[in-house]
Amino acid sequence: MPDRPSFLSGDDPLPATGRKATEPDRQAAVDRTGIVKRRGEPVLQHIVERAARDYGVPIALISIVDRRREFFAAQIGMAQDDIPRKNALCQHAVKCPGEPVVATDARADPRFAANPCVVGPPYIRFYAGVPLLDRAGYALGALCVMDSVPRESAPSLFNLIRLAREAERRIDR
Repeated sequence: MPDRPSFLSGDDPLPATGRKATEPDRQAAVDRTGIVKRRGEPVLQHIVERAARDYGVPIALISIVDRRREFFAAQIGMAQDDIPRKNALCQHAVKCPGEPVVATDARADPRFAANPCVVGPPYIRFYAGVPLLDRAGYALGALCVMDSVPRESAPSLFNLIRLAREAERRIDR
């Protein structure tokens, strides 16, 4: 049996396998879902609330990485509904479909260290994101949890992966 990534433990489900795609193909997949035009879905909001509670964090998002922005289909702890794509922490999850992305201290992680959301408000230190995939395996965005306090080690991602699969079923209907 192959080694499992260290952020998975015990009976954690392995993440769904994603498809590496060209950006136009991935964007077409986002467009097909119509999610950027659907706002305020109670099921998606319930998922982010559960994720925030499960991981003890003030910020949880279902983010969709669109052409020029990261759109929050559901969120807790952020003042806005979207941010410029260039500032999107979840774009790293989109680049690695099928692989959760974890930064226990974003200041020390080269992927995140210079990001405006790390060096300025909301001062993200901890980030864990699971790519959200459509039925064809294209990465649409991520379910993520964030905190302004770093973590000593990566938590089990069992619940985050399970919640991400639930969000995928709701988004890609």
